[in-house]
Amino acid sequence: MNILKTIAAAALIQAAALLPAVAAENLAAIKSAGVFKIGTEGTYAPFTYHDDSGKLVGFDVEIGEAIAAKLGVKPEFVEGKWDGLIAGLDAKRYDTVINQVGITDARKQKYDFSEPYIASKAVLIVRDGDDSIKGFADLKGKKSAQSLTSNFGKLAEQSGAELVGTDGFDQSIQLVLTKRADATINDSLSFLDFKKHKPDAPVKIAAQQENADYSGIIIRKGEPELLEAINKALADIKADGTYKKISDKYFGQDVSK
Repeated sequence: MNILKTIAAAALIQAAALLPAVAAENLAAIKSAGVFKIGTEGTYAPFTYHDDSGKLVGFDVEIGEAIAAKLGVKPEFVEGKWDGLIAGLDAKRYDTVINQVGITDARKQKYDFSEPYIASKAVLIVRDGDDSIKGFADLKGKKSAQSLTSNFGKLAEQSGAELVGTDGFDQSIQLVLTKRADATINDSLSFLDFKKHKPDAPVKIAAQQENADYSGIIIRKGEPELLEAINKALADIKADGTYKKISDKYFGQDVSK
């Protein structure tokens, strides 16, 4: 029995000694191959999409390129539909997903996230000159243009608004502009992107939720060295101004907080 215990103990010690090597395996493989494989949609402007020439561009694309550069390797983007994008990590189709993946407790049970690299808030958007709506409570009895199944729609309804159904942000904004709706509750990043392209559009943010939702760079669990390297790269691109340059390009301001 003592011999069996000794063998078992030795096996456990040997396994423990191997753990750091296994954990470091993917980072070493990435550096050896010289390629950082990144899963992304390619159909989600302004984060990841194709420009008129067909080139893959966007905020998340440039963040991925900057992270890869700090790792000393080249980025390789692997496109896929959102429904199967995160599952592609399990299948080892790529090393990470950079695609506005929200950091949630449910996802953190199965995957690891970098430090947050972008924040978004629910914002209340109204026409310029409309001072009757200054906060979410002022939506009571007003018409709010919303995608009916979205969390934003639920928030508008909870605030007492009459919902006017839309297909998404663009249609919601148009209904506000044409006075067929008094307001819309939507994503702050979508609004910033809209104002970046149409700075003269007569709409404004009347209020915003205090708490933000954060997105992170997601990887498989058990790769602490890769996670540390990604977090260091994120810190570096924020420190050297690369992040601000990318953020200003797509949103006109820093969207990390």
